[in-house]
Amino acid sequence: MDVRTEIRIACDSIKELLIHKNISYGDSAIKPANIFGRGSAIENLSARIDDKLMRIANKGLNKNTLDTVDDLIGYLVLLKIAFKKEKNETNSRGTTNSGGKEIT
Repeated sequence: MDVRTEIRIACDSIKELLIHKNISYGDSAIKPANIFGRGSAIENLSARIDDKLMRIANKGLNKNTLDTVDDLIGYLVLLKIAFKKEKNETNSRGTTNSGGKEIT
C-alpha cells in the first residue's frame, strides 16, 4: 500500500473516531457544559491535550499508547475547530477573545 493511501486511511479513522464521539457526547468539546470546569472550549481542549502528552511522556510511545495518539490527533482537530469558531464569533461581534487578545 502506498503512503498516500495510508494517509487517507489514517485520517478517515480519526474522522470516524471524532464523529462517533460527537454522537456519544454531543458538541461538548466545542460547547462545554461547564458543570465542574469553567474553562472555554480552547482552555478545556488544551488541558486534554496536555493530559494526553503527559500520558505519552509517562508511559512512552508504544502499542499500549497508540490510542492516546489517536485521541491527541482528535483533540488537535477539535482545537483547530474551536479556534476557527472563536475567530468567527469574534469577527461577528467585533470584540476580542476570552483572553483579551485579538484573534487574527
